[in-house]
Amino acid sequence: MEGCPDITCAHGRPFEVGCCFPHPGFSGNSTSPDFCGIVHTLNELISRPPSVCSRSFAGEDLIFLLVFKRFSFLVNCSPTGIVPCPSTPTTFGHIRTANCQGQQRRRITSIQPPTGLQEWLRTFQSWTGPEKLLALDELIDSCEPTQVKHMMQVIEPQFQRDFISLLPKELALYVLSFLEPKDLLQAAQTCRYWRILAEDNLLWREKCREEGIDEPLPLKKRKIVKPGFTHSPWKSAYIRQHRIDTNWRRGDLKSPKVLKGHDDHVITCLQFCGNRIVSGSDDNTLKVWSAITGKCLRTLVGHTGGVWSSQMRDNIIISGSTDRTLKVWNAETGECIHTLYGHTSTVRCMHLHEKRVVSGSRDATLRVWDIETGQCLHVLMGHVAAVRCVQYDGRRVVSGAYDFMVKVWDPETETCLHTLQGHTNRVYSLQFDGIHVVSGSLDTSIRVWDVETGNCIHTLTGHQSLTSGMELKDNILVSGNADSTVKIWDIKTGQCLQTLQGPHKHQSAVTCLQFNKNFVITSSDDGTVKLWDLKTGEFIRNLVTLESGGSGGVVWRIRASNTKLVCAVGSRNGTEETKLLVLDFDVDMK
Repeated sequence: MEGCPDITCAHGRPFEVGCCFPHPGFSGNSTSPDFCGIVHTLNELISRPPSVCSRSFAGEDLIFLLVFKRFSFLVNCSPTGIVPCPSTPTTFGHIRTANCQGQQRRRITSIQPPTGLQEWLRTFQSWTGPEKLLALDELIDSCEPTQVKHMMQVIEPQFQRDFISLLPKELALYVLSFLEPKDLLQAAQTCRYWRILAEDNLLWREKCREEGIDEPLPLKKRKIVKPGFTHSPWKSAYIRQHRIDTNWRRGDLKSPKVLKGHDDHVITCLQFCGNRIVSGSDDNTLKVWSAITGKCLRTLVGHTGGVWSSQMRDNIIISGSTDRTLKVWNAETGECIHTLYGHTSTVRCMHLHEKRVVSGSRDATLRVWDIETGQCLHVLMGHVAAVRCVQYDGRRVVSGAYDFMVKVWDPETETCLHTLQGHTNRVYSLQFDGIHVVSGSLDTSIRVWDVETGNCIHTLTGHQSLTSGMELKDNILVSGNADSTVKIWDIKTGQCLQTLQGPHKHQSAVTCLQFNKNFVITSSDDGTVKLWDLKTGEFIRNLVTLESGGSGGVVWRIRASNTKLVCAVGSRNGTEETKLLVLDFDVDMK
């Protein structure tokens, strides 16, 4: 852990995370020189390579030796009332005496001390530290193996001590905060006091945040709480997430829920939010399903052409159709709240942000709508071919079209801010994070653009065909291609980090993908849904394998939550019935 050179703590040292306030519950004098010094010493130790100072329990003897003297000051001044160490150790003998819990070693009493021993010891004590180390080196070199073994038997037990119990709670928690979660769980098995520390809710909250877990697990989610057990909601949330991840990786694949309702039509769009699934089809309808029961809750009827795009938020569903309209629906009642007229051709794409939705059409225009009033607020004109993809962050609209162009718009003024030129074929996919625009094209390339300047930062090459789907999070881009491959990119550097291939790769075009901090999920025309490791690019397993895969069975769309996977499957030749499959990876916290 490195300090920031431009910022200093109260005592002139470079400021480090945890200096002065190592734990949210600390109430003592955190700005005392000794406390601050201890934190800096710990940070220095923990920042060392594993070969110098282990961060696991195997390194506690080294940590103890190097910082014991500084700890002892704080222990004696502890605001928490922990029993202090009797005195500050200055020699190994004092350390041995201070270890109140240790057993007294057996001394050799069968012979008299050799003549001159006491004089030698006095001389030894008069030497400097380096001189003592040199003398010890010479002494060890002159010892026989049995004598070295005796020294080890004397010394080793003295380092098997619980230095954590000597610290005030706040500092002990700070030390434990550097352990990995699996080590914290082991620490809880050490003794009652360590368990109290290792169950600390704020400690586990930080571990959860590191893993992207935003909510603690409520007590009601646990069926059994043992008497006398201190419940840590954040620890429970961490354990639950670990078990869920394990289920995705290697849990038994239970029979999925099968949701049927669109007959033999193609499922063209799919949304999944909370416990509600919405599927749109070229049968002119949308269906609202329960992800828990698998029952069809509503059928949304009203379009006179196939549904080709949709968005959902809370109880609002928006759909776009070949009938040239958008419709706004109440998901609870199935009522059509508004029909939005204006486009003169198929509404092929849309993006919802808060109370506004931007739609893109084959008529080459985009429209900005207020979903509460149904009013068309703005019309964006400039493309000369069908608009295929759109992104909207509430400030700017980004669109990609069959005219090979990507455009950045200010919707309020209906002004095109930038036309991003570079692709040599149709643009099929877009991602926009507020800073970067990423576009995928039939020309096989992916381009990364600066939204402010309109400059192309990187051209990502490696795919051999149409980039049909992409997802961008925290500068990591995952792209799926009709060449059957999936690639993971760092858009800051333009580097391809992984190509998901090998003997288990897809055998046909990738149709859809989604990823989180651990996994990439991909679907394909080959009738499979595959799970990959995001960091290593390694294939983990098939989550879905259609019997008709390879002979017509297709997975058109996938949508995943933390615990569920929804797949829209069917075929173009009648070999696979159109349906939704819902796989559940949740765990029961008992």
